[in-house]
Amino acid sequence: MDDLTSGSLALSLQDIRSAIADVIATVAPETDRAALAPDLPLREQVELDSVDWVNVIEALCERLQVDIPEADYGRLTTIDSIAACVEARRKVRVSGEQAAPSPASSEDLPFVCHVVDGARVTVRPIRPSDAELEQKFVEGLSSDSRYERFMVTLRALPSAKLKYLTDVDQVGHVAIVATTDRDGQEAIVGAARYAVLDVATSCEFAVAVNDAWKESGLAGVLMHALMRLARRRGMKVMEGTVLSTNSAMLKFMRQLGFRREPVEGDAQVVRVVRDL
Repeated sequence: MDDLTSGSLALSLQDIRSAIADVIATVAPETDRAALAPDLPLREQVELDSVDWVNVIEALCERLQVDIPEADYGRLTTIDSIAACVEARRKVRVSGEQAAPSPASSEDLPFVCHVVDGARVTVRPIRPSDAELEQKFVEGLSSDSRYERFMVTLRALPSAKLKYLTDVDQVGHVAIVATTDRDGQEAIVGAARYAVLDVATSCEFAVAVNDAWKESGLAGVLMHALMRLARRRGMKVMEGTVLSTNSAMLKFMRQLGFRREPVEGDAQVVRVVRDL
């Protein structure tokens, strides 16, 4: 087995730095690897947007078989800082300290700032106090986007549905939102969630972003955060239902590694499934 994917600790810091440069060059092919300074902020050296940055970390985690929590993202600014974090996480993994999935805890929920399409966005858990913000978010979606998300025609959320979406236990029903500043007030511009199914290692997801944020990469940021959280919570499979006419969503799911499966007796929807 390749040293980069083995469980041994033979991997040196230089090996890790080289792996980081490989991943960056894959995500940003125009990168001059030889010119990368290990102690200078990477995003000042390479043009990486928020989604590119998440893709770099995700690819690195997969390549080196480590789990870097989103809470650590803010300090991963240079090749040296990423290498140090990876080395520490590999030592923890090899020692067996994280052999079991993390139990459900508010401590593993994301609270991370991103720059998406030039705007500062915070990804955080939804709260019961977000009911008004959630209602405004849904009302601000186009009628097509509301139908694609809820698969029914609605203008605003009924009170029972609003409570269901915001007053969650963050265990069997996990929900995160992306918020930004709008005229000095916090506004929700995206939301993602999953609910644990009868098979306790499977979950069903849903995601939506404000129409103005489509194609910004925000949906990718939310889904990466949701899948990472589900994986840490011990989920093995994530699935969802997409309208068969929603070609943009189906393409997005394919890019995230979901496979398509037909729904027996209902040609209007498609089941999308991904092993975590």
